[in-house]
Amino acid sequence: MDQALAASYEECKRLNSLHGKTYYLATLLLPKNKRPYVHALYGFARYADEIVDDLASTLSPTEKAEALRSWSSGVLADLKSGTSTDHIGRALVDTARKFDIPHQYFVDFLHSMEMDLTVTEYQRYEDLLEYVYGSAAVIGLEMVPILGYSDERAYEAAKKLGIAFQLANFIRDVNEDLDRGRVYLPLQELAQFGVDRAMLERRVLTPEITAALKFQIARVRQLQREADIGIAYLDKESRPCIRAASELYCGIVDEVEAIGYDIFNKRAKTSTARRARVAGAAYIQAIAARIR
Repeated sequence: MDQALAASYEECKRLNSLHGKTYYLATLLLPKNKRPYVHALYGFARYADEIVDDLASTLSPTEKAEALRSWSSGVLADLKSGTSTDHIGRALVDTARKFDIPHQYFVDFLHSMEMDLTVTEYQRYEDLLEYVYGSAAVIGLEMVPILGYSDERAYEAAKKLGIAFQLANFIRDVNEDLDRGRVYLPLQELAQFGVDRAMLERRVLTPEITAALKFQIARVRQLQREADIGIAYLDKESRPCIRAASELYCGIVDEVEAIGYDIFNKRAKTSTARRARVAGAAYIQAIAARIR
């Protein structure tokens, strides 16, 4: 690996460790030869997200869109040509080439990032799925060839788990998303419980909001159950990582319950003790899988 490519992988790893602590912890459970490629996928996703919400926070929506499209078009062109000089793109192109990851997944992801610049709410769950497919499901699909698999059904399970992760984040981050002018929970589903956007924006927990959150949490858990079956189709060395990620990410909804659903005044966080317990058990499983 040349110096520039190694530096690109290292930058992706830095972004992962800095911004995706749970994700990074789970990645450490993978064999060392798989980790850099997972970091590359995360680095790409995180950098695009930063253009939308962080790096360009002082820019207008139009300027943000231009910055995102400029970077996106460059990376997509690099994927097509098979080479890149971008500090994130180098690692991404190398990973996509090594594992023959369809470029459409990256197109769909960037489409969802552009949606964040203009779409502030979703009427139906089916409408939200367009965003969630690109922002989360495709990341699970990109991961499968890196993790290794024995059955094509691993792809459907990965898609469902990615959706579950994203929906769990939406539930936890209602307050923060309102700060950004967005509501990700489908408005028609909220209305079934007597909740509208104005009620959310008052940021006062009501029995109606609690009921709506319980409905969304049940969906996350159902998706997790359906996805868990597919973990058995992954390579044995990869399973402990994904099981740990599933418990910790989907476990966010457990923490929402633990704070009494008060997402406006408290941030649901996975406790250090739970992280340690899950990571410890997964580490033992990972070592045993490698020995076998």
